[in-house]
Amino acid sequence: MRVISGSARGRRLKSLPGSATRPITDRVKTALFDILGPRIVGGRVLDLFAGTGSVGIEALSRGAAEAVFVEKDPRAIRALRENLRETGLADRARVVRADVFTFLRSARAEAFDFIYVAPPQYRGWWRRTLEQLDARPEWIAPEGQVVVQIHPREFEALALHHLDLVDRRDYGSTHLLFYRLHYNLA
Repeated sequence: MRVISGSARGRRLKSLPGSATRPITDRVKTALFDILGPRIVGGRVLDLFAGTGSVGIEALSRGAAEAVFVEKDPRAIRALRENLRETGLADRARVVRADVFTFLRSARAEAFDFIYVAPPQYRGWWRRTLEQLDARPEWIAPEGQVVVQIHPREFEALALHHLDLVDRRDYGSTHLLFYRLHYNLA
């Protein structure tokens, strides 16, 4: 796992052995940031179930103004902090040790331009996370985007009130779902 582009390009990122985290492949990460394009520059990023921080670090490397990483596994947090130090991006990062569901429910909502959701597979946590974001749309900036990384077999259509599924991309065993706020939020 490495940083693909930007100020930390080519830097290797520490990962964790086992299935505690769901790392994104370089191929999928490249495709994701090709889709997001320059919109990431100057934006605020929320990396939920951050693991070792590959997606948020990539966003920072490509010019995001700030990234907040939410992770509860202490081993992943240690690796994440080390990755931030090694890439020189720690000054624009905030690491929150918390359960994602507790964080979204109890923290003061902040508007983010890009929210990345990549929970452990086959637990339904991606759905639960989207439902919590849908219930508190103030987490999402008006032109913001929520991207969910799941296995294609996990997908199900959700009845959401404030979020629309606007795109779906398949990369082998990785499925990326792109959600945006309705324009007529009331």
